[in-house]
Amino acid sequence: RENANHTLQTTALINEAYIELNNQHSVKWQNRSHFFALSATIMRRILLSHAREQAADKRGGNLLHVSLENCELMTHEKSLEIIALDQALERLAEHDKLKSQIVEMRFFGGMTVEETAQSLSIAPITVAVHWRVAKAWLAAQIRGDKSCV
Repeated sequence: RENANHTLQTTALINEAYIELNNQHSVKWQNRSHFFALSATIMRRILLSHAREQAADKRGGNLLHVSLENCELMTHEKSLEIIALDQALERLAEHDKLKSQIVEMRFFGGMTVEETAQSLSIAPITVAVHWRVAKAWLAAQIRGDKSCV
């Protein structure tokens, strides 16, 4: 669900995630949902790493990069948004690990409410409620409203 002009294309993200998943030798896979939950975590890390690279102005900084597929450069602002989201998500995890997991699975993993509920062994309505609250909390944190704790 990343922006269409993101420099890390979907196929590249999936390729990176596959390589990481393939290196997970100590994981005892429980079910399909467990696989998707771990995939969401890995994709979050990959996107965050990519955003940090973009924000750090490395490898040419603000110069226009042109790939073979004519992809446009991820904007500096978009990189900063992803980093801000990650920082807010880390703060959310300190206060409510369940909400953090739900956001990670839904936002980064693209899982449905039902898939998330199955993965976490909770009711879909619980996922939906936590999802709404977490989105509002994260939005307030990103805007800088520190009163929402």
